[in-house]
Amino acid sequence: MSTLAGGEICHSRPVPETTHLIGLLLGMEEDWPRAFETLVARLGPITDASGHRHRIATERITIEPFNLRDVPRYRLVIDRLAYWYYVPREWLKKGALMNDVYLLNSPFTFQSMEKHAAYCAMIRLGLKVPATVLVPQKDPPDNARFQYTAARYNRPFDLGAVAEQVGYPLFMKPYDGGQWVGVSRVRNRAELQRAYDASGQRIMHLQASIDAYDVFARSLSIGPETMVMKFRPEAPMHDRYEVAHDFLSAETGAEVLTISRLVNAFFRWEFNSCECLVRGGDVHPIDYANASPDVALASLHYYFPWAIRTLLKWCVFCVVTNRQAALDLDTRRYFEIGDRADLTYREKLDAYGRLADEHFDSERYHDFCASRLAHVDELVVDWFASPEFDDLLVETVRSTYPPHEHEQFVAHLRGLVGQWVREQGGTPALSGRY
Repeated sequence: MSTLAGGEICHSRPVPETTHLIGLLLGMEEDWPRAFETLVARLGPITDASGHRHRIATERITIEPFNLRDVPRYRLVIDRLAYWYYVPREWLKKGALMNDVYLLNSPFTFQSMEKHAAYCAMIRLGLKVPATVLVPQKDPPDNARFQYTAARYNRPFDLGAVAEQVGYPLFMKPYDGGQWVGVSRVRNRAELQRAYDASGQRIMHLQASIDAYDVFARSLSIGPETMVMKFRPEAPMHDRYEVAHDFLSAETGAEVLTISRLVNAFFRWEFNSCECLVRGGDVHPIDYANASPDVALASLHYYFPWAIRTLLKWCVFCVVTNRQAALDLDTRRYFEIGDRADLTYREKLDAYGRLADEHFDSERYHDFCASRLAHVDELVVDWFASPEFDDLLVETVRSTYPPHEHEQFVAHLRGLVGQWVREQGGTPALSGRY
C-alpha cells in the first residue's frame, strides 16, 4: 500500500505470476539434465512486456499408466526417450494433441519420417544428398503372408548390380537407424555381400560415399540457433568435436546453417543434429534425423555450455510467449520452391531460410533474448566457472571412464570448458580437486 502526493491511499495490485513446468523425459543421461535443472533454478522470474511475471520449474517425468483424459502439468517436455520407448511416446502424443503440450522433439514426425523419408524430402528440395538406393531386407519379415506375397510380387534383384550403379565405395546403413548402428563401409562385392548377410531383417540403404571430403561438419540446432562444429568421425568420442573456428568459408558456412534449419523447420524438429560433408564447393547432407542428438559433456566438451545455454533460452521463450507447436506439416510451401526450375540452388536456399525463420519466429526470439534474458549469458558463464559445475564434471568422468583414465579426462574437460569460459569473458574456477 502506498500514498499518492495528494494524500490519497492507493492499494497496489499484486503482480500477476505464472509458473511453467518443464518436464524432462530422460534415459541414462545425467550430465546435461543436472546442468539444465541448476540453471533453471537460478534463472529467477521473467517479466514479459505486459508486466506479467513468469517463473520456470523443472521436473523429471516418470512413466506409469495414464488416462487419456488426464491433464498433464507440463507446459513443455524435452524428450530424450520416446524414439525407442513407445509408452512415453504415446503419452507425449496424447499431451500434444489434447493439451497443447509443447514438445522437443516431435514424436509424430520422428515416428513417420525416418531417415529414408528425410532423404526423399530433401532430395526433392534440391539438396545434394548422395546417390541412395533402398534394398529389400536380407531376411524376410516374420509374417505368414510374406511367402505368398513375395512369390507373386517380389522381383528378384542383383545386389551387386545395384551397388555398381551406386558406385564403390559406398555405405550400407539402416533406412531408419541411428548412432552408427548397422553402418558398414563397403569397398567391393565381397564386403557388400557380408554386410548384407549380416543386416538380417533390417531394411537397408546403399548410399554413395563422398570420398576425399574437405570437412565433416556436424551442426547442433536448438530452435532457431545452430552451432556448426568440425567433426572427426574416426576419432574417439571425446575427441571427435574439434575446437575450430572459421573452418568453413562464409558462403559454405551459411549453406550448412540453412540446410540445418531447413531440415528442422520442414519436419518440425527443434532439437536435432545434422551431418554434412563439404567437398570443394558442394555441401552434401548425409544424416539429419536425430531424435536424441548428442549433448553429452564428455563428447561436446567446449560446446557443452553453448548447448545448455541455448536449450535454456529456447525453452523459456517457448513457455513465456505461449508459443504453440505446429503439429501439422506445411510441406507444400517448401515443395513449391523446390519444384521451381527458374530458381538457382542459392535462390532456393535463401527462400528456405526465410521459411525457417518464419517457422522459428527467429526475429521475435532474438529480441526476447536481448530484452528478457539479457542476464542469462553471465549466469551461464558464472556457473560453468563454479566449483558446483566442476563437481558435475568430475562425477561425469567417474561414471564414463575407467579409474585409470579419470585424471586424464578430468583435465581434458576442465581445459576445454575452461577455454570456453575464458572466451566468454569469465574466469574458470579450476579447483584441482579430483
